[in-house]
Amino acid sequence: MVISHTLRENVLRVRLPRELDVTSRAAAALEIEALVAAHRPGRVVVELPSPAPSPATLSALARAHRMCQSLGIPLTTSGPGAPGIDDAVPESPRRLETGARRDR
Repeated sequence: MVISHTLRENVLRVRLPRELDVTSRAAAALEIEALVAAHRPGRVVVELPSPAPSPATLSALARAHRMCQSLGIPLTTSGPGAPGIDDAVPESPRRLETGARRDR
């Protein structure tokens, strides 16, 4: 298994013990999807392994988030330096010196 998990009080907590890479990304996403399908928790918390997740980790997280969202199950994150999605404060817009657009 690429991930570990616990289920308590209808909360599925998924832990990524290390950053994902291209070869482990799909496996982690499938494992999360299988756990959600099997347990139908009221909430999912994904514990990230570092404050700056790798692109593959973010990709698996986005896939899990889309799946949970389609089922009406809230998904939040936790981990070192990672605020939960509910606690995140949007970054205030700032003007870039180069004139590049920052609307994406």
